Amino acid sequence: QVQLVESGGGLVQPGGSLRLSCAASGSTFSRYAMGWFRQAPGKEREIVAGIRWSSGSTYYANSVKGRFTISRDNAKNAVYLQMNSLNPDDTAVYYCAATQTLRFGVGGADDYDYWGQGTQVTVSS
Repeated sequence: QVQLVESGGGLVQPGGSLRLSCAASGSTFSRYAMGWFRQAPGKEREIVAGIRWSSGSTYYANSVKGRFTISRDNAKNAVYLQMNSLNPDDTAVYYCAATQTLRFGVGGADDYDYWGQGTQVTVSS
């Protein structure tokens, strides 16, 4: 049984920063990629950032390029999302995910097999 647990969400003012963490627990597993997704009310879940586990190659949505940074820690089976210069449009539930089946790239939501419970990020004055 593989469980992904997110942490680090909260309320932050525009221009502020948050660091989200996602750690696997319960067992070890191989994976091709891990990613961060977000879902705002009334909108579909979208990929924010992804990382190929072996190569470290990263992907960022255009809306977060230059502001967010995804990173991984192989020893801890963990992935992180550093979010800077946050604005109200970043408000959403953020989910960590992992895929064992996607052989190329970072894909989209349908390509991921394991999901965390989500952590709320609210950017407001």
